[in-house]
Amino acid sequence: MATGGTKGHNGLTYADAGVDIDAGNALVERIKPAAKRTNRSGTMGGLGGFGALFDLKAAGYNDPILVAATDGVGTKLRIAIDTGNVDTIGVDLVAMCVNDLVCQGAEPLLFLDYFATGKLELDQATRIITGIAAGCEASGCALIGGETAEMPGMYHGGDFDLAGFAVGAMERGGELPAGVQEGDVLLGLASNGVHSNGYSFVRKVVELSGLGWDADCPFAEGTLGAALLAPTRLYVKQCLAAVRAGGVHALAHITGGGLTENPPRVLPEGLACEIDLSSWELPPVFRWLATTANMAEAELLKTFNCGIGMIAVVAEDRADEIAALLTAEGETVTRLGRVVAGEGVVYKGRLL
Repeated sequence: MATGGTKGHNGLTYADAGVDIDAGNALVERIKPAAKRTNRSGTMGGLGGFGALFDLKAAGYNDPILVAATDGVGTKLRIAIDTGNVDTIGVDLVAMCVNDLVCQGAEPLLFLDYFATGKLELDQATRIITGIAAGCEASGCALIGGETAEMPGMYHGGDFDLAGFAVGAMERGGELPAGVQEGDVLLGLASNGVHSNGYSFVRKVVELSGLGWDADCPFAEGTLGAALLAPTRLYVKQCLAAVRAGGVHALAHITGGGLTENPPRVLPEGLACEIDLSSWELPPVFRWLATTANMAEAELLKTFNCGIGMIAVVAEDRADEIAALLTAEGETVTRLGRVVAGEGVVYKGRLL
């Protein structure tokens, strides 16, 4: 006699509970070509194992120090989900991790992703992870593994979440920041928009504006949603080239906390960043956000990157050479100011 909860040959399956193992296996097969394109020296094996291997010696390191970083994309995901435009959110995920690694002086070597959703949609998941692979490929980082979690009851509708984990390395003695001193020059590298911080505020401003994601963008071509999903800029290869050329004392990734909170993180005690706000033009997206929300300039500066996604602190006698190198690598470079005696960030001029 059958006991309670048992249905014999018609018993419950994992799929009945909302988890489709076959879909997960199909996703792995779909993304293998994209992951393979990210292979670099040191990569061992492929996707599908219980763990991922990487050979530091094959990557060219003799006495390496490992550096690790993890991050997500925040509520920018909400815009991607609501608009269905998920193709570049994976680039954001990679950028938020690897741009941090390079600030330590490390070369990103490997990346793993965690993708969680209520119901695995193969096409959506493939687009997301293909974006992750594109970000890895552009930063010379191998996508060597990850986890796809289908969790019905935890995520609803088309909701999903992403987390990224990057590991890099440097030769012992190559850590940044190092040697920052008074008189060093601050070189700002242009951002690609809002990047991946401050989106809870952005969404509030859009709500205040009364515009929908599919509305014509008031500050750029295309829709408002598409403009606000511009992917975070990857600074890895450019910054590594500058570091290897010599004269770079520090790098500061301008993320949450904006220009006010991030540059001081790379300064020794007793030194400050003096930044001339009139040295670059505030990009239209930030001017629109500030105007719509009636933001004070100080609030804008500690919330967003304001058009500067990375700051290189460089020796004064190498500043022109490093600026030229970064320009040749495709960066828009602004001489923002210099390191001075003091504390925190000292602003000159006006941005708004």
